[in-house]
Amino acid sequence: MEIKPQSLTTCEVAPDGNTVVLGFTDANGAPAQIRLSLNQVGALAMTLPNLITKAIRSRYGDHSLRYAYALASWTVEQSSDPQTRMVTLRTIDGFSVCFSMQPQLQHQLGEALASARSAPAQILAN
Repeated sequence: MEIKPQSLTTCEVAPDGNTVVLGFTDANGAPAQIRLSLNQVGALAMTLPNLITKAIRSRYGDHSLRYAYALASWTVEQSSDPQTRMVTLRTIDGFSVCFSMQPQLQHQLGEALASARSAPAQILAN
């Protein structure tokens, strides 16, 4: 069954936190919903950024393009694991992603950010 949403209308979390409900209107304007488990939503969240990048590259025929979010703020927190920190990146419109980072990666990221100030723009990947 193919579903062609016309517009997204609501995004809700079930009271028990186990389900996310995405409401939309279908091609005929009728309301519809998709209910996804927490695991399904997590898998979808991991898949969407890559799909957006692929779509943009295909649409414009330029494989160097990426969909970039303007960073508005970040937070570094200690995890319950003493060796791990959590880094949360946020956009001005409320999108955020939290990453856990081991000490070696924390150091490498810090070094890359610090060295980027004095060097010409370049791609630094880990």
